[in-house]
Amino acid sequence: MDRPTALVPRHYIAVGPGPEDVIADPRGRVLTGVADGRILRLDALADPVAARVEVLAETGGRPLGLELLPDGDLLVCDAERGLLRVGTGDGTVRILADSAAGEPLRFCSNVVSLSDGSVYFTVSSRRYPLEHWIGDIVEHTGTGRLLRLAPGADTPEVVLDGLQFANGVAVGADESFLIVAETGACRLLRHWLTGPRAGRSEPFAENLPGMPDNLWRGAPDGPIWVALAGPRVPPLALLHRSAPGLRAAAARVAVRAPFRPTGTVALQAFDDEGRVVHHLTRRRSGYRMPTSVCEAGGHLVLGSVWERGVAICERPALG
Repeated sequence: MDRPTALVPRHYIAVGPGPEDVIADPRGRVLTGVADGRILRLDALADPVAARVEVLAETGGRPLGLELLPDGDLLVCDAERGLLRVGTGDGTVRILADSAAGEPLRFCSNVVSLSDGSVYFTVSSRRYPLEHWIGDIVEHTGTGRLLRLAPGADTPEVVLDGLQFANGVAVGADESFLIVAETGACRLLRHWLTGPRAGRSEPFAENLPGMPDNLWRGAPDGPIWVALAGPRVPPLALLHRSAPGLRAAAARVAVRAPFRPTGTVALQAFDDEGRVVHHLTRRRSGYRMPTSVCEAGGHLVLGSVWERGVAICERPALG
């Protein structure tokens, strides 16, 4: 796909501060976590008047990436508490992992589970907490990780290290590989799990038109959706090639400076070969900094760490 098409908004539904990740369940309901620690389930989103918001649990931290398990429970990457399992029926919260490689988990970001029971999740930064995320983007620390929690294990293993703000993660249709978003490098990485290239990583999509955040795949044969939280910033790419001391000084300024996201938003969707099958954009958008997207009820639903609600948009024609 060479040219982007318009992202068409329909309506907005307030849910609370910072619904950073959105995922859909088999009934077309949307699950999200907000900044005050609540895990929410949203229903009837096609009608802003009839839409319902239900509190399922409270993590006691800051939930980010979510993954729905076959039994209906949720895996939650909590930026303050680590990797959690949340019961959607009774609201119980259990910590699955809060440390890795001898250090506390900080800034867990996104998670997927495989059919064998293994769980893969990302840590965006080992240097900066969520509230200072822009410092990591500016300094370009390369301290992001991909971790694996084996079935029955209580300590995750490091699969990949040195990632530039590791973020969204999705699994290939046949579970032979994972796709990991590197927000700070504007690229998607493919990490092979099986086959002759098992254990190796390679670019999946490079030079994206923006900074990729969460990834979502509704079905094994469906596209891999990626929310581009912001457009590429040429001066930032130039700074990334400068000396470490200069980047660190710039990061100290960035975390103290007022931040307001741009009004240009974009989404992309890929097939398993890395081809773009959808590219949607909107300039001067009233809904800023989309950090996630999912399909639900025949629409696209956008989440944002910046906004106080979700945006319901037109889904592009299938093809």
